[in-house]
Amino acid sequence: METLSRSRTFWALGAILALYLAASAAPTPLYVVYQDEWGFSATTLTLVFALYVFGLLATLLVFGRLSDHVGRRPVIAAAIALEVVAMLFFVVADGVPVLGGARVVQGVATGLAMTAMGAALVDLNPPENPSLAGIVSGMAPIGGLAIGALAAGALVEYGPWSTSLIYLLILVGLAAAALVAWRMPETGSPRPGALGSLRPQLGVPPRLRPELFALVPILIASWGLGGLYLSLGPSVAAEIFDLRNHVVGGLVVTLLCGTGAVVIYRLRAWELPRALMLSAVFLAAGLTVTLAGLVAETVVLAALGTLIAGIGFGASARGTFGTIASIALPEERGGLFAVFYVICYLAFSLPALAAGLASTEAGLRPTAIVYAAAALVLSLLAALAQHRLASRQARIAPVRL
Repeated sequence: METLSRSRTFWALGAILALYLAASAAPTPLYVVYQDEWGFSATTLTLVFALYVFGLLATLLVFGRLSDHVGRRPVIAAAIALEVVAMLFFVVADGVPVLGGARVVQGVATGLAMTAMGAALVDLNPPENPSLAGIVSGMAPIGGLAIGALAAGALVEYGPWSTSLIYLLILVGLAAAALVAWRMPETGSPRPGALGSLRPQLGVPPRLRPELFALVPILIASWGLGGLYLSLGPSVAAEIFDLRNHVVGGLVVTLLCGTGAVVIYRLRAWELPRALMLSAVFLAAGLTVTLAGLVAETVVLAALGTLIAGIGFGASARGTFGTIASIALPEERGGLFAVFYVICYLAFSLPALAAGLASTEAGLRPTAIVYAAAALVLSLLAALAQHRLASRQARIAPVRL
């Protein structure tokens, strides 16, 4: 069978990465259904959500650098096989234990896919468009989240087999992904040390640390916000605003992530520091409006705030993914993406888990208000950090005559 061209492989991997994140968002509108059928609390809901993230993080720690040693294709193929297993678990799930198991396996599969595919996209980046890998690496994940949540909500509300149809459709997509993995060229340069790379560790070359550490505030602010929407967003819509249509549950995520995906494309020609500053400003503005909507229980304000925050979410992805894609050497890419995603998903999961625990004790509305207020403070700190970084870079820049 003929090997795919580098260009076709690039775009196919972008689509597969979007499919993985769509699959990770698919359970979000279903959590309310699972709660009604199986009778578990918001704490259990966020624990199930966290199981996915913990599986993903463990995979990043152990296997994050593996594709730098054995090549991208074997790791991508393993990720696809595990994702198939996860979808089958979802289809047959009849209680929290099987649902939790599905989320763990899905987390492992997604961790393998994100590092290997992220690195492969940079390997395949067309030389005539050096920023393209950063744009696709940013658009595919959050665009996938938007599509997956909305599609799942629509299928639950209007389609047959409410808790399984979305997973069966994803299985069809994974069959196409397996064909791509079979036909794609190897984009990495396999080298010794694969077993040694499995020791759980995270390392960043010293020369890359200042640029990575400068991204941490905005990563925490943006991914922390994403964690709230992916875990408790549909529950907030149902309980606080009495919007119980499952399409609305998916739309909550799509407003944030879909807006973000569009913004990444619109900012494709922007300088990365400018995109990062825009991100911090719009995250803060959007959270301010969202917080007002939660306090006043006004759905229009909450939706408007989500759209504004979505602009910041997308600008953050453009700036952070673009920076990571541009600074690493080929043999560093898998490891650097692993560290990057560990930071992202810790910010994504730990605050959301705390919110789930708090909502069981204090109620969903006060928990959502406190969470939004904390995210607002983080966004303001991120804006301050970006301003100070830009000022420092301006001071140390060489004077042009």
